[in-house]
Amino acid sequence: MSFDSSHFPCSILLLAGGRGQRMGGQDKGLLDWHGEPLIAHLQRLVRPMTDDLIISCNRNHERYALYADQRVSDDSPDFPGPLAGIRAGLAAARHGHLLILPCDVPQIDVRLLNDLRATAQRNPLLPVMVRHGEFWEPLVCIIPTALRHAVNTAWDAGERSPRKIFLQLGGVGLECPADDPRLANLNTPELLLPRPGMSE
Repeated sequence: MSFDSSHFPCSILLLAGGRGQRMGGQDKGLLDWHGEPLIAHLQRLVRPMTDDLIISCNRNHERYALYADQRVSDDSPDFPGPLAGIRAGLAAARHGHLLILPCDVPQIDVRLLNDLRATAQRNPLLPVMVRHGEFWEPLVCIIPTALRHAVNTAWDAGERSPRKIFLQLGGVGLECPADDPRLANLNTPELLLPRPGMSE
């Protein structure tokens, strides 16, 4: 399955700038999963979808350079959270929309990303977030880059929650099943281990 990028070009931001507290402080995007760094799985998935692949990282910049067209970093040294990476991505994006993914969802697939982009194409002025059950996934989203000023205003006012900001900006939901395995966050060391019966 493919998506005609020429009709709805997006920059793509992979968030890999976190502190990795639940990973013992390790750089999560570079941790191994099925023989490759997590970031490599996401990069291979989204590479055909954009000519502007951005990675938000705050360390190991040289290693991340292998996977990105651009790299951005937080403008604060204390790991202030994913919204900092989103702000940097919005400022650097070369297209009118920015598709955002965290580095720890390597089971996400092309179909979900195509559905996300199709929803954004129908709602071009609003943020579009994945929603499953009662939960919003603000880090699996597409946001018009024109909203970067509103995001920065919220940041300057002290807001650090992407979900709250995107909902305040009229966020639209792409409904997914409540237990959708494509949205599983591999954010602890145990989740990176192969399960019995899982192919390598």
